[in-house]
Amino acid sequence: MTPRWPRRLWIVRHGESAGNVARRQALAAGATRIALEQRDMDVPLSPLGREQARALGRWFARDGAARPDVMLTSPYTRACETARLFREAGGCAAGEPICPDERLREKEFGILDGLTAEGIAAIAPEQARLRHALGKFYHRPPGGESWCDVILRLRSLLDTVSLHHGERDVMIVAHQVVVLCLRYILENLDEERILAIDREAPVANCGVSEYIFDPLAGRDGALRLAHFNVTAPLVEEQAAVTVEPARTGEPR
Repeated sequence: MTPRWPRRLWIVRHGESAGNVARRQALAAGATRIALEQRDMDVPLSPLGREQARALGRWFARDGAARPDVMLTSPYTRACETARLFREAGGCAAGEPICPDERLREKEFGILDGLTAEGIAAIAPEQARLRHALGKFYHRPPGGESWCDVILRLRSLLDTVSLHHGERDVMIVAHQVVVLCLRYILENLDEERILAIDREAPVANCGVSEYIFDPLAGRDGALRLAHFNVTAPLVEEQAAVTVEPARTGEPR
């Protein structure tokens, strides 16, 4: 019988994207929209984001370090590019396939896509009121998703991981909300706890969270959180660390 969980599971947020840079510029200018010409799914890494991905790969390539032998990624350009540069820098075997999975895509923002927080208040005030009343865990903008919607598709993703990648070393490259929602599922958290974690610190670009299988946990063993949102690999490889608070309706 195939073991239920990987030996190790790393969950990584993509490197800094051109969208992250454009967002900072929009906030500094007090703009209501982020100036991006591409679709959110086509936004590439920034030059710094590319260096962050390479730095992470170099760190995993060090002698004696465990490396992933399964690479799963969001299909969005910034995540795929992070995974590819990580592999090119030696973070996993050169021939290791990078497997995009649409269930790892960014949270969809619907009519709020591309708006800053100020833009939501000015252009979609009813949605701002609904979000305030419901909280961001349950609020679903028209055409978009709530955190609960993201969690639903990620439960299916983890079923696939447990079915096909037992006793493997798996890395997932995705987005800030996806990182948090995976933690919600794996640790059996509730709304209050996961939002408290979200408030404590933003997930860094190329920040690494690591789970290790504990065979003594429960009846069949479980993944236990060993590290969350670690940026030491970037620091040790002399790549700048970038962290940004999440804002509804903006690329992450």
